[in-house]
Amino acid sequence: VHCHNDLGLATANSLSAIAAGARRVECTINGIGERAGNTSLEEIVMLLRVRQARLGLECGIDTTQITRTSRLVAELTGTPVQPNKAVVGANAFAHASGIHQDGVLKDRLNYEIMKPEDVGLDDSRIVLTARSGRHAFHHRLGLLGIKLADGKSEAAWQRFLQLADTKREVNDDDLRKIADGESNGNGHATAVDAPNEHNHVADTLRHMIFG
Repeated sequence: VHCHNDLGLATANSLSAIAAGARRVECTINGIGERAGNTSLEEIVMLLRVRQARLGLECGIDTTQITRTSRLVAELTGTPVQPNKAVVGANAFAHASGIHQDGVLKDRLNYEIMKPEDVGLDDSRIVLTARSGRHAFHHRLGLLGIKLADGKSEAAWQRFLQLADTKREVNDDDLRKIADGESNGNGHATAVDAPNEHNHVADTLRHMIFG
């Protein structure tokens, strides 16, 4: 079966063909191809793996090479992979929402249908943003070897929230400063990187609304 993705159904149509007895699916890495592209190899391969018990099929591909191969193809073709692309997108195993972060930290099966290690990644990614919760905040501090005293935990959390409102993502250097109690003189944590486009848009909106 050879499908194109003109209506975003290349993988679904290929799956239907497999269920109907097809045993050869023509795919491309990252779904690159004519017009809207072809069936994504990584999607079919991981579909067969994740639903192996139901489909009873294997393809013999080493799935741990998927991410590496995807990035190589993107680099060689000059065709970037959209962040929310299934399996290989930068956000495929990233969690920014507090409820999702809490759930995946408790049990990754709550929100992940496959393991990042299965496609060649080291782990899921917890992205600290204004939507993140306390669980993710303290988890990241723990990864950095930082343990806050009970009396400083709430103050650090408030500094995190204040900083998260001003930038797209709070990074590890920011967290170290937050844990050290550094502020800009007004009790607000200070970002360690230069303002980005997100900050510029936020500043513009504040000016339009508040003058």
